[in-house]
Amino acid sequence: MDRFDSGRRAYRHFVGAPIGGWATDKFGRKTMFLIDMALFVIASALQFFVDTAEHLFIIRLLMGIAIGIEYSVGFPLMAEFSPIRLRGRLMALVMVAWYVGFMVAFVVGHILATTTDLNWRLILGTSTAIAVILFVARIGLPESPHWLWNQGRQEEALTIARRYMESAAEMEDVRHEEVRKGSFGMLFSRQYWRSTLFTSGFWFCAVTPYFAIATFADSVLAQFGAGGFAGGIGLSMLAVAGVVLALLLIDKAGRRILTVPPQWICGVILAAIGLWVGAPPVAILALFLAFSFFTTIYGTMTSIYPGEIFPTEIRGLGTGFAAAVSRIGAALGTFLLPWSMTNLGTTTSMLIAAAIAFAGAALSQWLAPETKGKSLTETAGAISH
Repeated sequence: MDRFDSGRRAYRHFVGAPIGGWATDKFGRKTMFLIDMALFVIASALQFFVDTAEHLFIIRLLMGIAIGIEYSVGFPLMAEFSPIRLRGRLMALVMVAWYVGFMVAFVVGHILATTTDLNWRLILGTSTAIAVILFVARIGLPESPHWLWNQGRQEEALTIARRYMESAAEMEDVRHEEVRKGSFGMLFSRQYWRSTLFTSGFWFCAVTPYFAIATFADSVLAQFGAGGFAGGIGLSMLAVAGVVLALLLIDKAGRRILTVPPQWICGVILAAIGLWVGAPPVAILALFLAFSFFTTIYGTMTSIYPGEIFPTEIRGLGTGFAAAVSRIGAALGTFLLPWSMTNLGTTTSMLIAAAIAFAGAALSQWLAPETKGKSLTETAGAISH
């Protein structure tokens, strides 16, 4: 995957995430969960018939928008249905599936492209099969009781809560929902601007160095004969290890310890890469691999905090806005690092990346709440003052 494809994906997600956030708060989690996957199925299937570059661009744009919508629908829905004691692990499991899925897709794509004579349309269109399975699996899923209560549909909310909620405390949490409409302006209100600043700023600072360093990865690994396919697999496995560790610890150790210290560590690693002029290649490799591991630990938290610290009426909006801001960081990291490496040099480029990581660490040190073991009513007000 080249940096231009990463940049295009960032743009498509930037469009889809806020649209999906607004729609899921207005029309419901269940509705958008189905519409989102239906859009992806249709767009993916159209890849079998594409015959021009312009058509492919439009189709891939639609697929990217669908994925962007998924950010702002899936995370709130998961947060609202997860038992308090398992919420962190279940939401982190989404990231495990993401990284494992990315690795599997990378391997399958490589095998199909290098060992078969399949038409490229067929290779791209293979995503349709999995998308259809997911769409069918989503049919019949219940609406979120939190969202239903927030809309004034209390009887429906209680019926679903009795069937799916694990404990009386979680049912009581549904009853604590207020019946009120959300608005985009609420993200910047006196009560919630800190939540918006933290989720969007933290996510931006997490992904910008990640996407930036990814463009530097292949050249570092190639020095040890591990570039290309082998390097991609190795980094994916390292990412899976980091996110699995986060999954195992999140509901025991808590959110803050997996959010704040790893960011400081990554900032130090990037600064060391920039300042250690003439460092042995093996040392640079070790630092690079350490960064790749620790960044996935706190990167996992970007999928958890937005679903927890916004109230139901703007949970989708807040998640979508934070995701959109993060895509700006992804695009900047993807496109500006090559320019910076050429025009400013390695030292300056790595120090800029380190400064972004340190900024995220400082922001998290200030605002990141501890939401372990708390109800959504409690976490939604965790940093409102």
